[in-house]
Amino acid sequence: MKTIQKNQLLFLVYFFLSSLFTWWFIILSPMYISTNQMLFSTFIAGGKWALQIILGFILLKEKSWEFLKGIGKVCFIGSSILLPFVLSSFFEINNNSNFFFSSLIVAVLVMIIKYFQVIKHLKININWWFFWMFCLIIAITMQLTFVFHFL
Repeated sequence: MKTIQKNQLLFLVYFFLSSLFTWWFIILSPMYISTNQMLFSTFIAGGKWALQIILGFILLKEKSWEFLKGIGKVCFIGSSILLPFVLSSFFEINNNSNFFFSSLIVAVLVMIIKYFQVIKHLKININWWFFWMFCLIIAITMQLTFVFHFL
């Protein structure tokens, strides 16, 4: 399989699985009290990735598929970190808010490091990482403010 086709396939698989894991995380969490809240949270979480995907296609030309595969893997790793909560919640072992938020914090911290590693490996300008961090901060602020009403 050609490298570009392999990158395209991995990009699709990573983001599909990430979306699935994240949705399970959201629907099994007691933190969400309505479907609208769940959908808004999903939209915020997916929006920062969608922006990166669009900009990757537009601005990175020859590195776009390798970049998209790389950030897809970052997203997949982060979403995979949410699976212990998903399984624990599904089997009614533990679904408390501390487990929910600690899962999110670990996932975000790992994604920050992994995203930086992708940028460094591909020799893409560090501003990509800073822009993603900016999007992440906005997304977290929106989640805390509009979804959970903490701020």
